[in-house]
Amino acid sequence: MVSRKARRIADLSGALRARRVLRLKDAALLLNVSEMTVRRDVAENPDQFGYLGGHIVPAGDFWNDSPYDLSQAVDTHAAAKVRACAHAARYIRPDDTIFIDCGTTLLSLIDHVPADYRITAICYALNVAERLTRRPNISLVMLGGLYYASSASFSGDSGLETLSKLGINTAFISAAGLDMSRGASCAHFHEAPVKQRAIEFAEMSLLVADSSKMGKVKPVLFAPVAAFQAIITEEGEMDVPKAP
Repeated sequence: MVSRKARRIADLSGALRARRVLRLKDAALLLNVSEMTVRRDVAENPDQFGYLGGHIVPAGDFWNDSPYDLSQAVDTHAAAKVRACAHAARYIRPDDTIFIDCGTTLLSLIDHVPADYRITAICYALNVAERLTRRPNISLVMLGGLYYASSASFSGDSGLETLSKLGINTAFISAAGLDMSRGASCAHFHEAPVKQRAIEFAEMSLLVADSSKMGKVKPVLFAPVAAFQAIITEEGEMDVPKAP
């Protein structure tokens, strides 16, 4: 019989596989235990977990100088992202080929794909690919290129070339910032060419972002608002202003 402690360790490992980083208090809420208990579990399992600045990360990330940018990766709007993905999933149809962007916003989109839908999903981030491999009804296309630890994603000419040869029905795009006049933006320069190529070759492009991204501009502007057929937040679908 599995002990409660062993179950906590397994649940914490599963959460980190999905998110790659957890705040201590979020982990305690998830496991329904005190923060002290989580600290003890982490300390007693250094081969699985690391603890850094109030955040729990996989041991591999911890000992490799925490390749994730914790300030970017901590999922402080998880519930809003789940609701946004639930709205976005209504655009998925059986036998579709879809593109799923990197980051944490679109992870739960995968969970909203009906089990009887057979689809092909294209991605370029490890956390997205790992979630996709759990779904036997989804065929996975992983784009190649140079690996960037900042977002656990790949980018390069080989991936862009592959994208240009695929028939994408819908591209689900995420953004770190969305300004209605300046457009959608992200924090990492290597992501922009992949996002732009997916938007270019998809029949439909949807921007999925929780409302905390609204009004913000990040370093890399990758698309005007008019490039998207819809903008989807936790509140549902927003009207997209027409290009002048």
